[in-house]
Amino acid sequence: MTRPSFTIGIEEEYMTVDPQTRELRSHIDAEIIEKGKLALRERVKPEMHQCVVEVGTEICHNIQEAREEITSIRRQMVALARANGLRLAAAATHPFSDWRKQSIYPDERYLALVEDMQLVARANLIFGLHVHVGIEDRETAIHIMNAARYFLPHILALSTNSPFWLGDETGLKSYRCKVFDKFPRTNIPDHFSSYSEYENFVNLLIKTGCIDNAKKIWWDLRPHPHFSTIEFRICDLPMRMDETIALAALIQATVVMLWKLHYNNQGFRLYHRMLLMENKWRAVRYGIDGKLIDFGKGLESPFRDLMEEYFQMVAPVADELGSRHEIEYLRKVLRDGTGADRQLRVWRETRDLNAVVDYIIEETEAGLS
Repeated sequence: MTRPSFTIGIEEEYMTVDPQTRELRSHIDAEIIEKGKLALRERVKPEMHQCVVEVGTEICHNIQEAREEITSIRRQMVALARANGLRLAAAATHPFSDWRKQSIYPDERYLALVEDMQLVARANLIFGLHVHVGIEDRETAIHIMNAARYFLPHILALSTNSPFWLGDETGLKSYRCKVFDKFPRTNIPDHFSSYSEYENFVNLLIKTGCIDNAKKIWWDLRPHPHFSTIEFRICDLPMRMDETIALAALIQATVVMLWKLHYNNQGFRLYHRMLLMENKWRAVRYGIDGKLIDFGKGLESPFRDLMEEYFQMVAPVADELGSRHEIEYLRKVLRDGTGADRQLRVWRETRDLNAVVDYIIEETEAGLS
């Protein structure tokens, strides 16, 4: 069995904000996408709403390379937004802007999506982090994906950064997940016995007119339709670049750990989607302050205790990959809180959602100089 490349690709979705009103504001008039492409080429793309900018790294061979890429991209996009009278903000929902006031990007693909899904698509004003890990053999990719599903709630909890929606404190640490739930073909997927079983599933959906291509399968983890990667899509967009890098490092280490088990014929136990979704709900609701179910023991355990076990599991692989330092940053997240916790802290200190937006912008720019 050939060892996969385990390359890393990172995609982030930013919001463009008016510095006076703190509302979301379209970047089209400022031509940020066009200007961004001049500097960053295909690393910058529009998204469905005109106040969303998507960026993506090139293929990175290690986490240090990924850090250099995403730091450079963020820095340039922050400067570009400022030069055009806007601010770049990294959070998974805006604390108070109304999706009904936002325009759709004039692209046939997005207009067709809105026509198909109507209000569900228009209301989907959310911002995520996607991490790709290179696994060239598709059969291997499916088996690793099956096992990696177990860790999705843990990864989500660490990334939670969307406690507000339309000006309300939602009581959830990741309200983004509940907005996205309204789309079909989302959430944690079932496991597949083989890549051919997955292909048969996709082909049936295409044949019966459910989708026209596999990119319209928006699971929290999927084999990418065009790249030789598995794509982790469960994360809220974190505020700090250091958080993005730490999550990407943990995801890569998890994939390598699971591959080693697979290579040595030591499969990770597979659990039903229904059970995994129970843990996802707990991550959505409580983030790092809740408890997840340890299915092996049949008990619920404090999230921080489970993370200690998780860190120990990936430690040997992290040393091999040279990413222990990056993963260790997640201990700071466990100590100081996720983006959601920190947003809520500012809100409770100020009772001012404008102050929350200012904090998000400040954190988005942290560590870039």
